[in-house]
Amino acid sequence: MRPPFKFSATTRVGFSDTDAQGIVYYGRYMPYFDLARVEYHRSLGLMRVEGTGEFVMRAMTVEYHAPARFDDEIEVDVRVARIGRTSITYEFAAYLERGVLAATARQTLVLVDLAQRRPCEIPESFREPIGAFEGDDLEA
Repeated sequence: MRPPFKFSATTRVGFSDTDAQGIVYYGRYMPYFDLARVEYHRSLGLMRVEGTGEFVMRAMTVEYHAPARFDDEIEVDVRVARIGRTSITYEFAAYLERGVLAATARQTLVLVDLAQRRPCEIPESFREPIGAFEGDDLEA
């Protein structure tokens, strides 16, 4: 992983991830980013948010830089760039095993009270471990 990233997850391109040209279909990068985000949370002991809220995707942008192919190993760097009152923004950088940048992404998720279908405040018990891990690189 490369600064300012402090965590990465590794995956491998499966045959079903590729298109007719033999490269990773653009939509298949989303599961790679999701995997890295979940593993980031797992490493910090944050698989669940206390209370009734669940994180839902609000926005995502992706830029593609180089093609990945079947059986390539992909290292996905992930970090929390910002935690707002009700939302959290992640940044990703996916690298091929040759050190080539394949894709970058930014996702914003909002914590939503499922019963009321309204945004709710991210609890301190979720913020604190991320703040401690990300340090000065985290925008609050």
